[in-house]
Amino acid sequence: MASKKATSGQGDLITILSIDGGGVRGIIPSVILDFLETELQKLDGENARLADYFDVISGTSTGGLVTAMLTSPNEEKRPIFAAKDITNFYLEHCPKIFPQHTNPFAPAEKALKALSGPRYDGVYLHRLVREILGNTRLHESLTNVVIPTFDIKRLQPVIFSTYQLKKKPSLDVMLADICIGTSAAPTYLPCHTFRHEDSEGNLIGEFDLIDGGVTANNPTLVAINEVTQEIKGGIKTGGFLVLSLGTGSPKFIEKYDGNTSSHWGVVGWLASGGSIPLIDVFTQASSGIADYHTSTFLQALHLEGKYLRIQDDTLTGDVASMDLATTKNLEDLVQVGKQLLQKRPMMGMGRQPFSDSSTNEKALIRLAKMLSEEKIKREHNNSQEVEINTSVSRRTGMYLRAVSGSLPNLQQITT
Repeated sequence: MASKKATSGQGDLITILSIDGGGVRGIIPSVILDFLETELQKLDGENARLADYFDVISGTSTGGLVTAMLTSPNEEKRPIFAAKDITNFYLEHCPKIFPQHTNPFAPAEKALKALSGPRYDGVYLHRLVREILGNTRLHESLTNVVIPTFDIKRLQPVIFSTYQLKKKPSLDVMLADICIGTSAAPTYLPCHTFRHEDSEGNLIGEFDLIDGGVTANNPTLVAINEVTQEIKGGIKTGGFLVLSLGTGSPKFIEKYDGNTSSHWGVVGWLASGGSIPLIDVFTQASSGIADYHTSTFLQALHLEGKYLRIQDDTLTGDVASMDLATTKNLEDLVQVGKQLLQKRPMMGMGRQPFSDSSTNEKALIRLAKMLSEEKIKREHNNSQEVEINTSVSRRTGMYLRAVSGSLPNLQQITT
């Protein structure tokens, strides 16, 4: 199966959108995506959708679900969700995915439950995901998709990527199964086990999946790696244009310390300080190192890296939670996203031309213009290619007719 969008046009940028994992904090990037798509619609019309502009959209956990919502087709072969609808999706469904208990002993009950099984049974989430995504398979996505998961049975990452379908047809499973798998955060939701069979019932693949955050909570580098394999195969590119969206991270405070953690056993690593230290550690480490390597990669290989990372690393209190789905906290997360638009872009290597923007909002306006110009350029190149192919076909037809004697001579072929 071929890649979805043309990443082979000479001089064209390869455009990448990446969305971190983070549970209910997925509301934060949903606000950013709504703003970006609105800016694109101002430039190209109200029917513009993010999948029209990005060669690959990648997401982990909650970001994987957003990825599927942006790329899964409806009957008209358009995305089933516009970006503006995703925030309301979180506000409506998160309280049912992560039901809250209001009694004063709820935090202790959560901690105890985490020792004997996942906090949530996932029944509502599974039913909801299957309802909105139906039987859509990975190859049917409207643009290239990259969603990391981790197979607990084989103890190895599984990357569901449209770029790999030609070599690994076993990965062409339903998007619903991929989303349920990448969202199955240890201690929060149960592992997702399923089989992939062909039309005759023969087993093609078998999966035992947990949260993609174990593999890459920030999947930007994973997406770049998938595209890079295409480049190695001979595709030419003028560079990358990358938008990486975080779901927020706690403000740097001394939440844990060495003296305390030195005495933790299993219980301590699973329930201390009102959260789950083990989850905090691997998600924060994964996101941070991916951002570092992405910046270095784009600059070191001189690929004209244009990299915008939008992340709020100052979260405190309830908004830092992955599963606090009260109405107040969800609305507060919407405000975090809106406030993030007014903050300065993150600085660092590979982030030009966005580092000089005064706010993330202005950086996104600039990004929207670049995406629109890239799309127009591709459409122009495609129309020229069609004209050339049409001309070649016409001349070939004239030649064949001339050879067969239906034309008096060959001179008119060149006129």
